[in-house]
Amino acid sequence: MEHFYVMKFNKWKRWGIVVLLAFFTAAFVWFEQDGTFSVFSGDDPAVLSKGDANEPNIALTFNISWGEERVFDILEQLEQEQVQATFFLSGEWVERHPDIVEDIAEGEHEIGMLGYRYKSYLDQEIDEVRNDLTQAREVFEKLDYEDVNLLRTPSGHFNTEIIELAEEMDFEVIHWNVNSHDWLNPGTDAIVDNVMTETTNGDIILMHASDSAKQTADALDIILPGLQNKEFQFVSMSELINQAEANAEIVD
Repeated sequence: MEHFYVMKFNKWKRWGIVVLLAFFTAAFVWFEQDGTFSVFSGDDPAVLSKGDANEPNIALTFNISWGEERVFDILEQLEQEQVQATFFLSGEWVERHPDIVEDIAEGEHEIGMLGYRYKSYLDQEIDEVRNDLTQAREVFEKLDYEDVNLLRTPSGHFNTEIIELAEEMDFEVIHWNVNSHDWLNPGTDAIVDNVMTETTNGDIILMHASDSAKQTADALDIILPGLQNKEFQFVSMSELINQAEANAEIVD
């Protein structure tokens, strides 16, 4: 004779399970949209979000997808403090502002790619993503920037398929682990606090030089000397990558 064991749950237990499942589902969706994943090691597709935690080197990065006014104040701040940064630029923006791209390069800042159109890759078919990356690469090469292989996906959104495609096309995908939230224009003090309290060895700091980020330059007045006073060293993304013990953030 077969015996069947039936687990009986009262109403509150069943409700608790439903709430728990809903929580984990929401958490999964949030992580997928934010593009942030746990750190693993191995041969899986990788996204760099932090350098060597044992070294005081940090990378200051700026995204630009539109506008032509705010970037000049930021470049001036960087020059005054003798700080090298990495700028991730959308192909559309580069086409419209090749002279500003030249100013960035002449300031000895590193240039990375932000795709062609600033549209989340999670909202596109993989062939559309491939076409976007190809079009962006053609724009950079047309302006004689032929060795641009650093890629930041629009809005930092990615999944395993997107990262595999990027690696297939010889891109190195760069994320961040310190978000200034400057694009929200929360006030200079808030931006400064976001960066100064969160930055540690090996960090990649996300900021913006698009015209929508109206308070970034003023915040840099405090952030740049402040981080230097903490004995952090600003380096390019390539330098951070080349550190022997750089940590890779792997797509789960």
